[in-house]
This record gives sequence, structure tokens and C-alpha cells, in this order.
Amino acid sequence: MEPGSKHKAGDFDFICGKVMAVSRSSSHNFSKAGEKNIRLIKGQGVEGDAHFGTTVKHRSQVAIDPSQPNLRQVHLVHSELFAELKGRGYDISPGDIGENITTAGIELLSLPAGTRLHIGESAVIEITGLRNPCNQLNNFSPGLMNAVLDRDENGNLIRKAGIMGIVLQSGDIVPGDEIKIQLPSGPHRPLEIV
Repeated sequence: MEPGSKHKAGDFDFICGKVMAVSRSSSHNFSKAGEKNIRLIKGQGVEGDAHFGTTVKHRSQVAIDPSQPNLRQVHLVHSELFAELKGRGYDISPGDIGENITTAGIELLSLPAGTRLHIGESAVIEITGLRNPCNQLNNFSPGLMNAVLDRDENGNLIRKAGIMGIVLQSGDIVPGDEIKIQLPSGPHRPLEIV
């Protein structure tokens, strides 16, 4: 099955994409190192990553309330963003902007909240919302924060720096793994910042 292809499987519509790269960092560095594989742990996130845990780990969120639930256990970015940014003069590689999973063939930003991503043999991530681009992007490469922001036809702000999720089912993920998308039932809610 090619990335981006659609087919019906049981009661769910699946759109297939694939994992291009996986990354993690045990410290709160902006960028994450590429890995051969990562392990997702149910309710915790990416094993060995600084954002692993049931409560918030992002420093800005910890400063507000360290007891709030961690809705940002896993960060995903679509590789198509890198091609777009390259056209604007930015050379970005997987893990550079802090994502754990780099995807291909899926319009991550258009998925509704509550979508489940079935990755590899057993891992399942539920999408919780959008990453809010921060000034650390400019520290990595001047002007990058504005490059990952856009406006739709109505003037609404579009944040393109990836999505966040929580781990519903543990599993190992490697580059090349297939991603199947299970859309939530009922009315779909657009992604908001988490």
C-alpha cells in the first residue's frame, strides 16, 4: 500500500502513510537525535525521551501547573513540511524541530482530535492537538517560526509545526512502519493547541 492511499478495513476508514524517521532525546534539547527504533509506553510516551511521563514535561507547561496531564507525550511532524521549508531556504532534517516521529503521506494537520494512529505491529497514538510553535524555532534557524505559520483563506492562523498525542497502546516503531488512521466516531473536532 502506498503512502496516502485509502481503503476500507472493517468499520473504519484507514488512510495509510509511513514512518520516515524516529527520534528522541533524554534531555530538554530542542532537537532530537535520530534512532533506529523507539519504544512507546502506554500512558507515558517515548521511552528514554525527556517528555516521557503521565504529567506535563514541557518546561513552559510545568511552570504553569506541573500536575496537569501530559497531552504531549509524542510529537509528530509530516516530512512534507521539510520539503516546503527547503523551498523557503531552510534545511530541516528529521528530529531537528523536536519531533519523535516523522511521517510521510498523511496530512497530519487536517486530522481531527481523537484520531488514532496505528503504527507498526502494535503501537497506538491518540492525537490530542497541535504543537504551538515557539521562539526556540528561531534559535534553531532565524525566521523559522514565521515559516511554520500561515493563514487560511479566512485569515485564521495555521500552525504547521506538527501534532501531539498520547500513547494508548505500547509498541516499537521503526522507520518504514505503516501508519493506519482510525478517525473518531461522531462529530469531528478540529485540532487546537495543547
